[in-house]
Amino acid sequence: MTPRLLDVAATRIGTEALGPGMRSVVWVQGCPFRCPGCMSPDWIPERPARRADARELAAELLVDPVVDGLTFSGGEPMLQAAGLAEVARLARERRDVSLVCFTGYRIERLRARPPTPGVPELLAAVDVLVDGRYVAALDDGRGLRGSTNQRVHHLTSRLADCGYDFAGRPRTAEIAVNGPEALLIGVPPPGLLAAFDTAVDTVRGHTGTEGSTHHER
Repeated sequence: MTPRLLDVAATRIGTEALGPGMRSVVWVQGCPFRCPGCMSPDWIPERPARRADARELAAELLVDPVVDGLTFSGGEPMLQAAGLAEVARLARERRDVSLVCFTGYRIERLRARPPTPGVPELLAAVDVLVDGRYVAALDDGRGLRGSTNQRVHHLTSRLADCGYDFAGRPRTAEIAVNGPEALLIGVPPPGLLAAFDTAVDTVRGHTGTEGSTHHER
């Protein structure tokens, strides 16, 4: 069987900014929604990115033995649901990890009219789903969701009693620098996004170097 390939915008192995515990994150390339104020506009176009098969990606995400959970974001994970469902299945063959997934689709739409093959399989693997489009005017600066219209669904009981407040907790974010690329990981507290962009632009101006920034949820 030919391995299923995913268009991967980025990965992060080991972060505490996108869910409970120590998590590895996949951000996929491509999103149909184009929400104003999107944190990751570079990842909206449905264009080729890093091509990775599900087995390779599952192994990469679990390379750190401390990782006890996965988070899928983007972009729009439901556009690559079949591949991500396979990543989740293969990862769980190696380790009993939890799974948090972000989507711009409402869960009712996903269940009634899945936008791509594999959506039912991915939903069956997800422990916590954060659904709905980002609305900048409803961003209250709290919780793992970006705006208050977005909902947190515990699709299993796995993380329901873990003590992590998905909707109301103070926000945290992490900054990772890899050569000329700077990554802001998480749903940033108010003001951090603008400060991050200003700091990166200032450093570039002083050094005369080119690079890229991504804001990752």
